[in-house]
Amino acid sequence: MGQPAKWDAALYDQKHSFVWKMAADLLDLLNPRSGEQILDVGCGTGHLAAQIAAAGARVTGIDRSPEMIEQARAAHPAIHFEVADARTMKFPQPFDAAFSNATLHWVTEPEPAVAAIAAALRPGGRFVAEFGGKGNIGALMAAFACAWKKLNPSGPFPNPWYYPSLAEYASLLERHGLEVTFGTLFERPTTLEDGERGLQNWLEMFGGSIADKLPAGLHDTLKQEVEREARADLFHDGRWIMDYRRLRIAARKP
Repeated sequence: MGQPAKWDAALYDQKHSFVWKMAADLLDLLNPRSGEQILDVGCGTGHLAAQIAAAGARVTGIDRSPEMIEQARAAHPAIHFEVADARTMKFPQPFDAAFSNATLHWVTEPEPAVAAIAAALRPGGRFVAEFGGKGNIGALMAAFACAWKKLNPSGPFPNPWYYPSLAEYASLLERHGLEVTFGTLFERPTTLEDGERGLQNWLEMFGGSIADKLPAGLHDTLKQEVEREARADLFHDGRWIMDYRRLRIAARKP
């Protein structure tokens, strides 16, 4: 997986709350019901798990990051959270539904994760997810590639993300026995907090796994070069606006 080795859970909550706040209508698609057992894959600091639990569902939240799970447990002690990898997770009892927001684009080996999600569902269980889709952060990816070529011209850009098309991901779900019932790929321009500092915050939060491929002395240089390359496309009226494209999909296990 391409995730950073260590997540800054405090920075995530302080400056990137849009990640979970924009998922309100995704929860409507999930439609959690009282008494259901629901798995939150990549739960982060637990805010969406708490909203699902507020509907009366019994939630299990998993995340690969111990830092995220520690913060989730502290904020939502009534919910069960555990450190687990989406590709290898196993549970003693099946779930009525699995849910995932802004996580699966970090899983660069998607097939094991889909297999594990399918295995975690009972017959008739449903899966609802949203994550970065084909073309997500296209302008920023171009800026990363240009900056990387300047700093490490002999090596390929170490892309840590998986941004599939709707057809690609739907086919993957169907190969593992999940029937796709809804799917859309849509534009969602997203304004970052902190004005001029917004992209630097984003790079600190989400770009660490790229910077780690360079010597430590070049980490800040990479962020500066990416910001310089991306400014013309993404900085408008004193704000950084990310060119997000999201893939939203729902499926059921027959």
